[in-house]
Amino acid sequence: MDYIPLLALGILLIVLGYFNFKGNISSIHWYNRRKVLPEDVPSYGKVMGIGTIIIGASLMLTAVLQMLFEAEALYSITVAGTVVGLGFMLYGQIKYNHGIF
Repeated sequence: MDYIPLLALGILLIVLGYFNFKGNISSIHWYNRRKVLPEDVPSYGKVMGIGTIIIGASLMLTAVLQMLFEAEALYSITVAGTVVGLGFMLYGQIKYNHGIF
């Protein structure tokens, strides 16, 4: 039963990432998007959305595999997906927001 919150969080992050990918960046905190130029909003949203979707997909994949196999080693998928997703988000922050904050 430990996989249910993980699955729900993964689905939530994928949905949130989809909206970011489509250009709706209002879910990103204001200080993380205050220096993004209006013409860069679609590109910024895509990069942040991809990062969020990757994190959500890794959580969902881990939850589904946990349901099937019950192996603790599967959490390495979550760690790897989170690192890759945060890498995308950090790239977007530095490129389009001109810094982390």
